[in-house]
Amino acid sequence: MTARTLTKHNADDPRWGDPFGYAVTSRDRDTLTLVRDALAHNRARLAYMPIVLSGAHARVAFYEGLIRVMDDGGRVIPAAQFMPLIEDTDLGREIDIVTLELAMKVLRSTANLRLSVNVSARSIGDGAWRRTLDTALRSGGHLGDRLIFEISEDSAMLLPEIVTRFMAEMQPLGVGFALDGFGAGLISFKHLKDFFFDLVKIDKGFVRNVARNSDSQVIVEALITIAKQFEMLTIADGVESRDDAAFLERIGVECLEGYLFGTPRFEL
Repeated sequence: MTARTLTKHNADDPRWGDPFGYAVTSRDRDTLTLVRDALAHNRARLAYMPIVLSGAHARVAFYEGLIRVMDDGGRVIPAAQFMPLIEDTDLGREIDIVTLELAMKVLRSTANLRLSVNVSARSIGDGAWRRTLDTALRSGGHLGDRLIFEISEDSAMLLPEIVTRFMAEMQPLGVGFALDGFGAGLISFKHLKDFFFDLVKIDKGFVRNVARNSDSQVIVEALITIAKQFEMLTIADGVESRDDAAFLERIGVECLEGYLFGTPRFEL
């Protein structure tokens, strides 16, 4: 091969033109392949994160069910590596269906358990996801009374009409709704009144180190005031220190979630 041919060959090869970009693309492609393989072979589980009531005893109010997928060696594939890649894809819808199936299964088998799971607005409008939910709710046991859907601000504003219609259909069945990432997304206060959220999760970016950050304190107190005006319970997400927990309890946050109270575990 001549030097000119080699130069042209190298220029056309993405590994030579942009080696970093090629490495990132290859990594993402490999990760998605691992996720698809894990779902195809039923290697998905829920990990349970406790959400506790404010107060000295930190009694568990309910758990958040977080999807985890494993490779063929049993190692967890970090959600941060694949969730941003699949949120708006068919694979994202498949993840939401598996999450819902696992959640309904554990609600059916565990009396008195209350569980929240994340769902996107796109999945709410997906026929397969909705059929999975309707079938589970019709199976008996009043599972809706113990189910909470968490929807992010950005997702809620992506398809607000679909979300509000779904909430109106589900709440008579006892299903609760939590607005995730409250204060950090796209939702405006004029739109907030159009939704039917029962709870709000104050974004962890405002919660971490709030006891020592006066700017965050002002924001969190304002968010609590807004939540109370709309009769929504407040959850502070990302609580990692006792000082932060004490401050949040003092200003009226009803529930707390974070590593201070426990890490996600496969067993309840």
